[in-house]
Amino acid sequence: MKNTLVMAFLGDAIYELFIREHLISTGINNVNELQKRSVDFVSAKSQRRHLERLITSDFLSEEEIDLVHRGRNAKGGKSKSSDIVTYRIATGLECLLGALYLDKKDERIKEIMEFIIGGNE
Repeated sequence: MKNTLVMAFLGDAIYELFIREHLISTGINNVNELQKRSVDFVSAKSQRRHLERLITSDFLSEEEIDLVHRGRNAKGGKSKSSDIVTYRIATGLECLLGALYLDKKDERIKEIMEFIIGGNE
């Protein structure tokens, strides 16, 4: 398995792509509005909220929760806009998405992202 922070780096891009595609699909054509609305999803605080909802809803498997914990516990990185605990929890979500992508589990990524997007509307 790849380095945990490398998986989180990849997962961050996957997460961002799903969110951007979703927002554009809603008909928003103004870049400033797209950026403003994306914060509801992509900030560490938002990612933490979405991950906690995934966990409390029993949406994730034990294996997926283990990946989240690996990402959360990885050393490295700091956030200018959130506390370290929130930042690390968000990194756990990104790690999960990166690992699923590397394992070619695209359908599972889609399920998780639909759960996240659906809970934000």
